[in-house]
Amino acid sequence: MRKTFALTAVAGLLVAGSAFAQAQGPVAQTNDAYAVANLTGSTAAAPITVAEVEAAQRAWGDALVAISTEYERNGHAAATRLAGQVLDGAYGYGLGPVAFKPTLASGDTTFRTSRDGALAYFVGGDARFPGDTGFALKGWRSYEIDNAAIVINGSTAISTGNVMLTNRDGTVTTVDKTWGYVRDRDGVLRIVLHHSSLPYAPN
Repeated sequence: MRKTFALTAVAGLLVAGSAFAQAQGPVAQTNDAYAVANLTGSTAAAPITVAEVEAAQRAWGDALVAISTEYERNGHAAATRLAGQVLDGAYGYGLGPVAFKPTLASGDTTFRTSRDGALAYFVGGDARFPGDTGFALKGWRSYEIDNAAIVINGSTAISTGNVMLTNRDGTVTTVDKTWGYVRDRDGVLRIVLHHSSLPYAPN
């Protein structure tokens, strides 16, 4: 099912990120395991639903399109601000490291556990990640998500499948995508695993 940019979904991510930042304080950049305190509370016990996972996926896709269009309309600084807000609203960097393996990464920067690494991948401009040109700045206009499976285990969930991204020229790029989610103590789903790769092409 094709999805185009929805401002309300991105706004929801930004509101969630703002509330989370106020509750948590500065985002910790550590390689420690997730703090148990961040995953406790009455809302954390509520099982994640398939509908919540699908909504989080749509919000991610909407945000990617929003960053791309923001870049074209208002430039790199504006896109970087929006990307940072999206990361704070959607990902679990306030809980600990995020297992983030982007599509186009190699060498020492293949795996990104910090917010800075994710931000660099999406918008580039960070000398510590010289190979990043900004995946979110590629003129994306719409997306389609085809889940092969969504596995729910209480307050955690994993999804795997394909994401098809369409750019301004109508070219479609398909990636294999796995996301892992946890519910934080405020009841918000946080991405703590993001693995993306190009489909295998046998010789």
